[in-house]
Amino acid sequence: MNATTIRVLYIDDEENNLHAFKASFRRQYEIYTALSADEGLKILENVSVQVIIADQKMPNTTGVEFFKNIKHTFPDPTRILLTGYTDIEALADAINHGDIYRYITKPWNDLELHNSIKNAYDAYKSKIDLRNKVAELEKTNDELNRFIYSISHELRAPLVSAMGIVNLVKMEGLFHSSGEYWGLIETCSNRLDYYIQKTLQYYKNNKTISENTPVDFKRLVSDLIELYSYTDKDMHFNVNIIQDEPFYGDAFRIEVILGNLISNAIKYQKETELNKNVNISIEVQPTQVNIAINDNGMGILNEHLEKIFLQFFKSKINHGSGLGLFIVKEALNKINGKIAVSSNSVEGTTFKITIPNVK
Repeated sequence: MNATTIRVLYIDDEENNLHAFKASFRRQYEIYTALSADEGLKILENVSVQVIIADQKMPNTTGVEFFKNIKHTFPDPTRILLTGYTDIEALADAINHGDIYRYITKPWNDLELHNSIKNAYDAYKSKIDLRNKVAELEKTNDELNRFIYSISHELRAPLVSAMGIVNLVKMEGLFHSSGEYWGLIETCSNRLDYYIQKTLQYYKNNKTISENTPVDFKRLVSDLIELYSYTDKDMHFNVNIIQDEPFYGDAFRIEVILGNLISNAIKYQKETELNKNVNISIEVQPTQVNIAINDNGMGILNEHLEKIFLQFFKSKINHGSGLGLFIVKEALNKINGKIAVSSNSVEGTTFKITIPNVK
């Protein structure tokens, strides 16, 4: 037999039906027969069949029950139910649970059964092909992500060196000695570092397994403000943190979430605003932490509010990578957190977040 021969298992407690089936289809398919569900199960354990045909009315178990029993252990073969009487309830139950591809009444018509087997095999093959393509796509995507991570990681080392040189120039009082050149180098370096950091965050968020540890929000927020506030020395932070309860959660992802939101609150301030404010309110409760981050910046257009968490979404005023808020949403999904946003051009933007306390 050639490699494309279809392997069919037919289970029926009437031996005459098995002989008749084999006689009709032995030249077209590789046929396996069984007189009971137990015999059929043993064949499935040793032979990779693609189509299973089972009679509904068998002594110890019905065809529907047999299909339900093997649904998880042998999910791939396509199932056809053969019935000599009309059992609407059994057929509806099987179809609703996705256990059968179709049913055929006895006595069967050879041409109808032949076409059903061919169609069942096509369904089987489509399922396997799709699974293989998904696996191949996942492998390619994983390799691409690893490549991007590796390149981003390697790029950051010389970039940090360049940024260090700019800082040395500042320390020696030479920053303005060449007009705007050093300033342009610093701006470009910071922007490139921002993109690299977002790429690394995206990769780590996808790959890192959640690990729940104690989180000290006062220290974490203080560190993040110190880290990001260098970009705008005129920014004023109002911080109110109530943490009388211990909090356990994914410290890495919580840092990524808060870091992105604080960075955005600084970045998207109005250039003409004289009193730039970022308000951070955090309250730790026994079951969750409630976080609110508010700024009086330029705000987000109403038509963009539902799109800001999409990957690579960039509005006309957004000069970032389009990854920051996408990473925030993805990180929250990983730790069962929720986020809501309200914004307008007058009052600025407010993000409200809840994250479960898994202590």
